[in-house]
Amino acid sequence: MNIQFHKLTKPTEAIREAFDRWENDPALISLTRPNQSQADIELTKTVSFEDLTERVKDHHIYLIYLDGQLVGEMNYMIDPPHLFKKVPQTAWIGITIGEAEARGKGIGRLSIKHLEKEIEQEGLRRIELGVFEFNESAFQLYKKMGYQEIGRIKDFTFCKGKLWADIRMEKHVKGN
Repeated sequence: MNIQFHKLTKPTEAIREAFDRWENDPALISLTRPNQSQADIELTKTVSFEDLTERVKDHHIYLIYLDGQLVGEMNYMIDPPHLFKKVPQTAWIGITIGEAEARGKGIGRLSIKHLEKEIEQEGLRRIELGVFEFNESAFQLYKKMGYQEIGRIKDFTFCKGKLWADIRMEKHVKGN
């Protein structure tokens, strides 16, 4: 298993197509974006080339490759307005393992470790993330990796016929 990470600086049409596919994958919609109803889950959201080009301006995006195939992406933003704790020099992280064949192989853990190194090198002091309450496997992974729960935002996202909380977690960067 050969895993590589590449910083996205200039999107291509193939990368845009992958992001668009992942954004609309029924297996991922409830895991990657908050939805307030079943209608939101069923809504198609096109990722345009312009959207992705704009996203690169305020996100540090890394593409995840498994044996040469693009299988996911991870990213961080610095001090975004949606932080639970408004602490300067905080990275907000997100990760999507977009291709089904890449899930359950430890790629998420390796990807987060890579992202943490990038964040440390950036000189940031803290990492924050949100994980939906029903996503128990991701919550457990983050706990094992040293993230601690700092709060919950009730009724944040709809899945499986009801509203769930967004669990906010943090981790302090070692070197800073």
